[in-house]
Amino acid sequence: MSTFDTVPLAEGAPVSGRPKPKSQGGGFGRYLLVRFLLIFPTIFILVTLVFFLMRTTGDPITAAQGGRLGPEALAELRAAAGYDRPLFIQYFEYLGQLITGNFGSTLTTSQPVIEVLATYGPATFELVFYSLIVAFGVGIPLGLFTAYFRDKPQDAVFRVLAIYWYAVPVFFAGLILKLIFSVWLGWFPIAGRASVGAELQMQTLPNKTGFYTIDALMTGDPEVLGDVLSHAVLPAIALGLLTAGIFLRLVRTNVIGTLATDYVDAARSRGVAEYRLLRKHAYRPALIPIVTVIGLQIALLLSGAVLTETTFEWKGLGFILAEFLESRDFVAVQGIVVMLAVIVAITNFVVDILAAFIDPRVRY
Repeated sequence: MSTFDTVPLAEGAPVSGRPKPKSQGGGFGRYLLVRFLLIFPTIFILVTLVFFLMRTTGDPITAAQGGRLGPEALAELRAAAGYDRPLFIQYFEYLGQLITGNFGSTLTTSQPVIEVLATYGPATFELVFYSLIVAFGVGIPLGLFTAYFRDKPQDAVFRVLAIYWYAVPVFFAGLILKLIFSVWLGWFPIAGRASVGAELQMQTLPNKTGFYTIDALMTGDPEVLGDVLSHAVLPAIALGLLTAGIFLRLVRTNVIGTLATDYVDAARSRGVAEYRLLRKHAYRPALIPIVTVIGLQIALLLSGAVLTETTFEWKGLGFILAEFLESRDFVAVQGIVVMLAVIVAITNFVVDILAAFIDPRVRY
């Protein structure tokens, strides 16, 4: 027996003599911490850009009044609101207000911006939710379909459609949908979130939420629910197709890539049908990139909501944002944009967590 064999091993020493690999247990925690901390600089940069860009045309009081007041009255209003002070002092005061949750008050109606967000926010979130349903319901199945018929006429047709859906302006798509399905066919309402009768019935609820679908369910009246859903169809299609084209191309590309892997070729050589390969081996991996880009698509949908809500008179944040821009109410515009930025940042954080659970490789 050699001297090496007689030497006792220290407690916990690796048997092979090689160092143990470091534990990866902290990888997910570090990943979450980094992603969470990235929320704050993202919001800070956007708040700073919005603040200074909105001031490039002057102070909010002067911009909102539009020459309707004399110089003395205008100077009094500016002094009372603090807009006669140096710009950087206003900036740091605004940051202090945001930290405490104070978004200021609108210049046109003197309503707290937080109340505007609470009043019009549910409509926008509801529209984005329905648009995502359209995007998933159209983009994912058609992505699988085009991957199955890759390099065939069916594939070419839907790939062109995907480009068309993404390229066509949302307001133009909305106008076409209104013309066909509301004016010519009369299948769906032309504008609004609900009819007057349905809105009156929902207003009587003691604990209404502002989410019309939930409020309609709370009334217990199927006609009210049907009315609300019928008003949501065309806006959701107009906005959802914008993202459906992206999902279609992502799913198609990833399914084709998966179908070209060695283990799929091995299954194919054993006589497994192509549709079974698509369903059992290629479908789930193709959904991973969909999850990772949802955060970006939420931002795209929120930006598209401005035009969609204006086109369909869907009174959400996009609709009221357009009105505040027209009246040059910079305080309200800043508050709405900041809140949308917070929503997008938090959504991206949640999506990053989901992506890390689905595919652990993104943690490192």
